[in-house]
Amino acid sequence: MNLSNIDSLESRILFIDNHLIVINKLPGELVQADKTGDQCLADLVKLYLKEKFNKPGDVYLGLLHRIDRPVSGIVAFARTSKAAARLSQAIQDRKWHKEYHAITLPWKAEALGVLEHWLRKDAAKNKSFAVSESDSNGKRAVLHFQLLRHLDRYSVMKIILETGRHHQIRCQLSLAGFPIKGDLKYGAKRSNPDSSISLHARRLVFEHPVQKITIDIQADYPEYWLDKEAK
Repeated sequence: MNLSNIDSLESRILFIDNHLIVINKLPGELVQADKTGDQCLADLVKLYLKEKFNKPGDVYLGLLHRIDRPVSGIVAFARTSKAAARLSQAIQDRKWHKEYHAITLPWKAEALGVLEHWLRKDAAKNKSFAVSESDSNGKRAVLHFQLLRHLDRYSVMKIILETGRHHQIRCQLSLAGFPIKGDLKYGAKRSNPDSSISLHARRLVFEHPVQKITIDIQADYPEYWLDKEAK
């Protein structure tokens, strides 16, 4: 484990108390360990908590949700099993408000609206495809979009998910004709220099699992994100 990564993590903490910790994930950073063996955010956070608070033994960390490796932005972890159970239930009950921002090809459709498709996940290809409503393997996918601004050659969109399907934002924006910048898997013409895609988990609003107050968190874009994407 790279100790410099632990030090730099502190600057990416968006919220922390005894019950949870929320991090601004870097593009390209794994949330949870996988077969690549690359360092993941969950392990980094656990080591940070262990060193920061001088905790003996294993550190509890509950993974509440994931975002794709090339995506940046908000990732929340529970620091106690009670918080994990309550927050997981809130997610299931769709009481979390999650907002994403995406840079797409120039948006030429309505500035505000809804996309609805039926999607099927192909696990072997790690990709989702549009299918007919009659397809027994398909699942209904709905998202709400809003055009935020135009850049020189791209547009910035706000996305709010109504459903949570595999690669839903990436797939649905591509199906609408406006793939996310850098997302070669879903129709972008070229990759981003760092192999990221220009999709960012921007905002998270939820009720604190213990204090019962509203927590409203916003994550800054990756450094120079808009400047780079405007070129």
